[in-house]
Amino acid sequence: MRTGYLSSLVFALLTSLSISAYAAPAPKAETSAKTAAQEIAPKPQAVQVDLNKADASTLQRDLVGVGEAKAQEIVAYRDMNGPFAVVDELLEVKGIGKAILDKNRERLVVN
Repeated sequence: MRTGYLSSLVFALLTSLSISAYAAPAPKAETSAKTAAQEIAPKPQAVQVDLNKADASTLQRDLVGVGEAKAQEIVAYRDMNGPFAVVDELLEVKGIGKAILDKNRERLVVN
């Protein structure tokens, strides 16, 4: 009888230890630590594209949402109507809508 009682106590003790080990919260990883390279590296500068000087390949490469056809439309519009007076005039180009203009507004300049 003592052996059964002692075995039950050991089993209960081991079970409670294993449950508490699984229930313990995991150690938190430090998420806000930056590496030295991240702190030293300069922030990339936004590319400035002059609508009146850029060729089609530059427009295609540097503007978001502008592919080959839209870049050629921009250049064709500029050739037909003269230089852009303001960035918002880009909305007059076929295929360029408000969404594309808003995505690229900080990249565009008119000189």
